[in-house]
Amino acid sequence: MCDASDCDVGVMLEQRTGKISYAIYYASRTLTEAQLNYTTTEKELLPVVFAFDKFRSYLVGTRVIVYTDHSANKYLVAKKDTKPRLIKWILLLQEFGLEIRDRKETENQVIDHLSRIE
Repeated sequence: MCDASDCDVGVMLEQRTGKISYAIYYASRTLTEAQLNYTTTEKELLPVVFAFDKFRSYLVGTRVIVYTDHSANKYLVAKKDTKPRLIKWILLLQEFGLEIRDRKETENQVIDHLSRIE
């Protein structure tokens, strides 16, 4: 699960066994001054990139489902004409067996909280 606020990003790595989810790792960080100027779409894709960079050793060679409350993320991965920064991120994400799914904000509360820690 991934989420972003105006100044932070939060991510959670979890493993599902059947319908039960087990949290493996939580991470969050503050955005840099340059990242504070990103568009909303860039800020919402940033935690996905952050998660894949941070959890790379866990994710290589596995099927990965990303839950996000920003539905545009799943269309960005397939978009060809976009900013160079987003293209770079999309190329990074294509290394993984990636599927992006929508998650309602009410179902994303832990990550939403991590992305708002000051």
